[in-house]
Amino acid sequence: MAAQLPPLPAQFKTVQHHLRTAQEHDKRDPVVAYYCRLYAMQTGMKIDSKSPECRKFLSKLMDQLETLKKQLGDCDSITQEIVGSAHVENYALKMFLYADNEDRAGRFHKNMIKSFYTASLLLDALTVFGELTEENVQHRKYARWKATYIHNCLKNGVTPEAGPIGLEGEDYNENDDQGLFSGTGQPPERSPSTYQPGNVPTSNYTGIQIPPGAHAPANTPAELPHSTGVSSTTITHPTPQNIPTVDPSLYNTPAQGDSHLTAEDFAKAQKYCKYAGSALQYEDVNTAVQNLQKALKLLTTGRE
Repeated sequence: MAAQLPPLPAQFKTVQHHLRTAQEHDKRDPVVAYYCRLYAMQTGMKIDSKSPECRKFLSKLMDQLETLKKQLGDCDSITQEIVGSAHVENYALKMFLYADNEDRAGRFHKNMIKSFYTASLLLDALTVFGELTEENVQHRKYARWKATYIHNCLKNGVTPEAGPIGLEGEDYNENDDQGLFSGTGQPPERSPSTYQPGNVPTSNYTGIQIPPGAHAPANTPAELPHSTGVSSTTITHPTPQNIPTVDPSLYNTPAQGDSHLTAEDFAKAQKYCKYAGSALQYEDVNTAVQNLQKALKLLTTGRE
């Protein structure tokens, strides 16, 4: 990375973990690193772009973005927003699914906590493309809450409750996670909060749904030690027995012509096709067929 950033102004504390995540991904996934910095840049501009220390910091951050953009050249994930959006979203949900699988299996460790938290940061970065879907809003809130809850349980020597648990009635503050990880990636000491095990609601939280096409491979994108116990059997894929029947009307519906399709329609159709392609990589025929049908219906009828 070309320009070294000056000390982070206190005003920009809310993006310090996004910038750290960018540094961690400079070699692992430069596209993710780019959009984490872009999110920090956009957020910083909204917070304070006039004070001398903030202007200096934002100027250096902009230099980093320009350097990284040149290094990536004609990368589709940078030149095409829809490709970049799909890249960041899929990466974030891979991390979410890895952490969720570890959680459901009762394997609680620092790397799982960090994967939950990093997934929430990457979903923040996804907002550079526009508003999050309701599903991703829930993913972000749940991942950040889970990271804090499990961290506090382990810190106090209490075994966390595995799997989805309710958020109803919790005094959840999305700004309460700012100190969850220090510069070394270790959870700092925190005082007791409403996330203590005794305050965990007993109802099951079932609002989290993974969007079509988002799949977690056996190994999360995060750098994890081999001792985490992750194997190719961690993730199970749907069997072909529930493949949806193709709607016969789709074959007989004449195309309405490009004039009836908006730019948003084309973007949605491309996204459905990308989700289908991602599903096929993991032999998920059911999800692939569903998304291809959605794309075909949108392109032929102009309706979803």
